[in-house]
Amino acid sequence: MDKRILLLGVGNLLYSDEGLGVHAVKHLEEGYAFSPNVTLMDGGVMGKVLMNELIEHDHVIVMDAVLGGEAPGTLYRLEDEGLRKSLGFKDSQHDVDFVDTLISCEIIGRRPSAVVIGMEPQDWKNMSVELTPVCAEKLPELIRHALAELEAAGGTATPL
Repeated sequence: MDKRILLLGVGNLLYSDEGLGVHAVKHLEEGYAFSPNVTLMDGGVMGKVLMNELIEHDHVIVMDAVLGGEAPGTLYRLEDEGLRKSLGFKDSQHDVDFVDTLISCEIIGRRPSAVVIGMEPQDWKNMSVELTPVCAEKLPELIRHALAELEAAGGTATPL
C-alpha cells in the first residue's frame, strides 16, 4: 500500500508572510495534479483541529513561515526538535504548536512522520493579504522543495 501523504500549508493569510504556506497550497492546487495517495490541504490556523487529518496520514509535509533568525526568504527544512521553530510565532494567530499536535497524535498511537519546509518571513505582524516581495519571489523555490519531499516520500505531482 502506498504511503498516505498530507501536503499541508498553514498560516494566516491576513498577516502577509505568515500566510505563505496557504499561498503555496493555492499555487499547487492551480498547477498540479497529485497521485491518489496525496492529500493537499489548506490548514490555515486550525491548530489541534488538524489532528483528525494528521492521524489519517503516514507522512506530513508542512509548508509554513519559520522564525529561524536568518534573512527574510531563507528556506528551512525542519524535522524532529527543529519542528518547534515552525508555528512558533508569539504574536501569531496559530492556536497551538504543531509539535504539540503531533504529540497528541502519538498519545493516541497514530503519529505521522513530519517535515516542515519553511521560509523566514519579512513581515508577519502587519495586516496584508499579499506576501512581501522577497517571500513572493522565493515562494516557487519553497514549492520546489516541498515537491521534492513529496516525491521522496512516495507521492507524485504532475504539472497541469
